[in-house]
Amino acid sequence: MRKLAIAILSVMLVIALSGCGQSSSNGSKKDLFDQIKSKGTMVVATEGTYAPYSYHDPKTNKLIGYDVDVTRAVAKKLGVKVQFKETAWDSQFAGLNSKRFDTMANEVGINPDREKKYDFSTPYGASKSVIVTRTNNTKIKSLDDLKGVKVAQGLTSNYGEMTRKAGAQIVGQDDFSKAMKLVQQKRVDATVNDQGAVLDYLKTTKSKDLKVAAVINSNAAKIAYPVRKGSGLDNHLSQALKELKEDGTLAKISKKYFNKDISE
Repeated sequence: MRKLAIAILSVMLVIALSGCGQSSSNGSKKDLFDQIKSKGTMVVATEGTYAPYSYHDPKTNKLIGYDVDVTRAVAKKLGVKVQFKETAWDSQFAGLNSKRFDTMANEVGINPDREKKYDFSTPYGASKSVIVTRTNNTKIKSLDDLKGVKVAQGLTSNYGEMTRKAGAQIVGQDDFSKAMKLVQQKRVDATVNDQGAVLDYLKTTKSKDLKVAAVINSNAAKIAYPVRKGSGLDNHLSQALKELKEDGTLAKISKKYFNKDISE
């Protein structure tokens, strides 16, 4: 009888332990979206200094931009609030890895290296890259001309990888406006960035010292939300984006910031 009692207790203990960590009604472990729904808030990393994607309105200081507005619309579709954590670009993936954020909204381009580490939502935009130099620079006309040249780039960005492969000397700078100023101040020769962001910067600052030296048509990047592998959040984000595409919300937000639909 004593052995039978011990055996019964052992079985009961195994059942109790197996129940730990099960947090949904059907006994399966909650995915990340279930956890977000429970909290009612999705935590999203963004720079807040990168117009027209993520920046502060100069009049109201409100955080705005294409990525910001799209993310707010996505959160509304998902039935949760969004909490933006303003973070320098080069720290965002580390924060995603350490679960400080649920995702990132910062013109994150999909590339093969990132796809090995993260799951991605369907794209909600596309962007072309441009090379920016000082107005009087006549030597840089293509990506090949960056070999041996000093360029200001975020070390973990698509643009940093692109210019590194071109043979450029990388001067680490993940703040877009500061990278542009480094070119203007002759501390570097060029920077590569998104066409929309560059044109917005030149329009806003009315700078006569900088120019778009070249458009890199071969490097159009798809913009999407990265999430941790296996989290399942990418499926929910993709569904929300699909609905926003169908009801015209993405096109409306896009035209607000770019005067054209970059969500196509």
